[in-house]
Amino acid sequence: MAIADVKLMLKKQQYEAVGNHTRVKTCHWTKSDLKGEGGCYKSKFYGINSHQCIQMTPTYTCNNACVFCWRDLRYHTAPAMQDGVDEPADIVEGTIEAQKKLLSGFGGNEKTSKEKFERSMEPQHVAISLDGEPTLYPKLPELVREYKKNNFSTFVVSNGLLPERIEKLMDEPPTQLYISVDAPNEELFSLIDRPIIKNAWQNLLKTLGMLPRLKERMRTVLRFTLIKGMNMVNAEQWAEIIRLSQPMFVEVKAYMWVGMSRERLEQANMPLHEEVKEFAEEICKYSGYKLIDEHEPSRVVLLMKEDFEGRVMKFGA
Repeated sequence: MAIADVKLMLKKQQYEAVGNHTRVKTCHWTKSDLKGEGGCYKSKFYGINSHQCIQMTPTYTCNNACVFCWRDLRYHTAPAMQDGVDEPADIVEGTIEAQKKLLSGFGGNEKTSKEKFERSMEPQHVAISLDGEPTLYPKLPELVREYKKNNFSTFVVSNGLLPERIEKLMDEPPTQLYISVDAPNEELFSLIDRPIIKNAWQNLLKTLGMLPRLKERMRTVLRFTLIKGMNMVNAEQWAEIIRLSQPMFVEVKAYMWVGMSRERLEQANMPLHEEVKEFAEEICKYSGYKLIDEHEPSRVVLLMKEDFEGRVMKFGA
């Protein structure tokens, strides 16, 4: 697919382009929170203000071709970025302006809270997780630093296939580092994540083995995406991944039958919240973690060794 066609398609899907390779898109929960209809699970679990959260990616390229991905893999999948590398300061400034532009129409919506809309024009959280694999952007630590200079909390979501890039985040730690794990063993990993680089499973295990040390500098999270009929098996192997990485948090979340994933999977592959909860409790039996919280609209539960004061962070309004 030609680059021009990709940009046109993304524009129709309400993405806002920033520079050569960055994209911003307003999250469903940002809109929901603005209208007083509730925030996302990250608000419930960790205290972020959904109406002040930017959902962005510094690259729409990914080195996995996950079967459950809602993106169009025809243009999404590549081993490295193929665009000119923009500077972090330009990306931060551009994403803030893009967020304001995307939300501008909500000011005239009668359901929108005036107070929340005004606050939304001063975002304070960024989820670096919209599209692609953020560690493919070579200046990710500098990007985190630039957001922090602007008083943002930073949540980075990675597939963990580039441990050397993850290691560099020790120098400029995000608020939370997520590592997405979609399979309990290499066989299912190859079937579900379909990596396009060599030694992907071994690289993921290396990253997971680094997390106990990374936890000294940042809050660490494992995200397990459950696909009914595919990976809701071998709870003890999922627990072994937890034991290896010793994360502060484990999010066990349902695959959602949306976007282009509907061409690869069936609606029956989307587990109910109670099925997610039941399998998470099975993992708990082997891992020593406990089910601490849940957000039923997102079909996600939170596991921890023990809850602690400060898990739900305090942010200014």
